[in-house]
Amino acid sequence: MTKQVAKTVKHTGTHKTGTTRTIKQGKKKVKWEIPFLRKNAIIAAIGLGVILIGYILMSTGITNEPAVPNGKWNNPFAISVAPLLLVIGYCIIIPFALIKFYGKKGEPETSPEDKPKQ
Repeated sequence: MTKQVAKTVKHTGTHKTGTTRTIKQGKKKVKWEIPFLRKNAIIAAIGLGVILIGYILMSTGITNEPAVPNGKWNNPFAISVAPLLLVIGYCIIIPFALIKFYGKKGEPETSPEDKPKQ
C-alpha cells in the first residue's frame, strides 16, 4: 500500500503574508498491464480445445452397456485417452499460457498495429 506524504512548502514572494501551506500529493495511479498477449491467447485456446476433445471422447463411453460381460470396456478412448487429454489441457497447456511471457524483459510486447510506420 502507498502512504500519502504531506509536503510542506513555504511560499515567499508571491503571497503578501508569506504563509506556509501544506500540499498533499495524491496517490500515483499504478497502471496494471497484464502480459497476456495474442500468443498466450492462442495457446489458451488450444488448451481449451484439448479439454473439449477430452470431454467429447469421455462422453463416447456412455452407453447402455459400457462394459462387456468379460469385464473389458468397449471404448478405450473413454478410459485412457480422454483422461490423458484432460490432464494435459488442465495441468500443462492452460498454466503454460498463463505463465509464459513473450515480451522483452521490462517491456511488454507490442502488436504490429502499435509500432510506428516508417
